[in-house]
Amino acid sequence: MAATIIILMGVAGAGKTTVGELLARHLSARFIEGDSFHPKDNVEKMRNGIPLTDDDRLPWLAAIAAEIGRCLEQGCNAVIACSALKRSYREILVAKRPGVRVVHLAGTPALIKARLDRRQGHYMPPSLLPSQFATLETPAEDEVAITVDISGAPQAIVADILQKLQSPSGER
Repeated sequence: MAATIIILMGVAGAGKTTVGELLARHLSARFIEGDSFHPKDNVEKMRNGIPLTDDDRLPWLAAIAAEIGRCLEQGCNAVIACSALKRSYREILVAKRPGVRVVHLAGTPALIKARLDRRQGHYMPPSLLPSQFATLETPAEDEVAITVDISGAPQAIVADILQKLQSPSGER
């Protein structure tokens, strides 16, 4: 059976890790934290409140895309938390490979800021949230991405994702 890779995308604080871990458990899939692929320089920039550029992100995206390739070759189902804010980033990750799906975790700036203000132990400061929203390109219709509202509890978000993934119409 072919592997399925789900990329959970969205701005910092959208719940990619929390929802991703729950979704991966539900699907008996491997959870992959995209942040762990960032080069040390990227982490330091973000820690210091400096937004990443496209050039900063390219090696990171290439590393995640390579991991997706390994998972597909090994037949390993995975859920990957990765901001994938721009269409061009998603194109690198998906690369027209069957079995790779994008799920956009969407929320209002106010909701996400409140979450970031409560988050502890992460190098991404809330001050970078405006740059994340400025960079965000919501998935276009032809990307066949699923968009879910993140205002509910993580379990409800996972249920919404699962329902939309199973929808024959590829419900957005």
